[in-house]
Amino acid sequence: MSKDYNEIAKYEKAIKEKYGEEAIQNPKKEWTQEKEIAYLEDLKTFHAREVRTKKVEETEGFTIKEKVSSREVKRDCPVCESYSFSSKDDLYMNKFECCFDCYIQYIEGREERWKSGWRPNK
Repeated sequence: MSKDYNEIAKYEKAIKEKYGEEAIQNPKKEWTQEKEIAYLEDLKTFHAREVRTKKVEETEGFTIKEKVSSREVKRDCPVCESYSFSSKDDLYMNKFECCFDCYIQYIEGREERWKSGWRPNK
């Protein structure tokens, strides 16, 4: 498959004109080592809660584990009021009190503003 770089540049320019400079930038541009470490720590904490087990029962060579939920998980986003079963949303709900989609739209790159109390108008 040959690449036509002029055509790629044409699409990139059209996207930039329609959606702005941020739309064509590499997503890793704003990602720092500190953000990576914080993200991995949050992910470890999240999965540690998921893996906890209450009861292990062995029957005929099978191990049956029952998960324990130490707390009630919020399923509806207070920002957009959508309901989700996604575990990805749980991570953002715990840290930012919003779903993944609201994180992308309102918070990503503006965490300080969000932590200071800013919320979008309904």
